[in-house]
Amino acid sequence: MPENAPPDTQESISAEIASIAAAHEKAGQGPLLDYPPYRSSILRHPAFAPVQVDPEEVELAGPVFGARDVDPADADLTAQHPGEPLGERMVVTGRITDGSGRPVAGQLVEVWQANAAGRYAHGRDRHPAPLDPNFTGTGRSRTDADGWYQFVTIKPGPYPWRNHLNAWRPAHIHFSLFGRDFTERVVTQMYFPGDPLLPLDPIFQSIPDTAGQQRLLASYDHGVTRPEWFTGYRWDIVLTGSHRTWTES
Repeated sequence: MPENAPPDTQESISAEIASIAAAHEKAGQGPLLDYPPYRSSILRHPAFAPVQVDPEEVELAGPVFGARDVDPADADLTAQHPGEPLGERMVVTGRITDGSGRPVAGQLVEVWQANAAGRYAHGRDRHPAPLDPNFTGTGRSRTDADGWYQFVTIKPGPYPWRNHLNAWRPAHIHFSLFGRDFTERVVTQMYFPGDPLLPLDPIFQSIPDTAGQQRLLASYDHGVTRPEWFTGYRWDIVLTGSHRTWTES
């Protein structure tokens, strides 16, 4: 934010979010591209029409995941270092389906997140919160025959992001799914129920319909929770159709 920008108050930010979200309540499930409370949204989408390309050339230039196959151990973010990471140990699991409810098997699912103190293990993260030498915050897995995935991790903390005065991102986990073709690619964020920062977060509030927002919220699952080891959350993801999980622009 420029140094000469007028000081925003939390009340004015909340009011602006509420008024714009209400005006676009019926606009659809996708996030708004130009959403003033989320200041960088104006710079984070194409300004020109898409260019026609040869689809075969696009596929040949697709993602490369390296020489090593996905290992089951990649899905446990708490066991990647010699020591135990700090924070609330948790598991997040769910089912990946298409728009007709059919499971998507063999789907590559990648996650990344901040640690329990709200800091990423990344050189550009300057938040003065402690790094955890036993937590990198990245993992990957493949869905089983019924479309299920599962990660063991640490519940991430909120962090400041300087979008406006006293701006804090709610706790969240980033997900990336490549789908069965390029039209099914999903990059999104999973949030936690009851987080008091959600109504104040311009990224979450840039989704104009309430149903679309609710599809980003995990639910606590006591059946998944393991006694004396971790709490459990369930979060299902839909790749296509009218109930598709929100995708980042």
